[in-house]
Amino acid sequence: MLNLYVAQSSASSRKARAWLKSHHIDFKERNINSNPLNADEVKQILRLTENGSEDIISTRSNIYKKLNLDIDNLTVSQLVDLVVKYPDLIKRPIIFDDHRLEVGFNEEEIRRFLPRSVREAELRKLESQIS
Repeated sequence: MLNLYVAQSSASSRKARAWLKSHHIDFKERNINSNPLNADEVKQILRLTENGSEDIISTRSNIYKKLNLDIDNLTVSQLVDLVVKYPDLIKRPIIFDDHRLEVGFNEEEIRRFLPRSVREAELRKLESQIS
């Protein structure tokens, strides 16, 4: 099952939700401001990242600036504790399943969540238009 973690105030979250619905992709949605993540959930997301905290921490957030953080010098435990305590540190939306993670909304990148058969059909259609 696909998971969509959002913030109500996030335009990117609204775009991701609309895109998933328009492509008939089932997902579980969770507002992580009203229903914050626990430590195990943060670790699960971190395991799916390619670049660790760099992929999920919003260095432009007000709380990041207020806390004057140096993410590179935090242990994983310290980082997880901070994210649990301050959910606004996390970039949104976060879209993931058991194997893939997408942070933010990027229409090209989110396509990886389309079923393979749909992606292959789209590729064949594009190839036929080119020839």
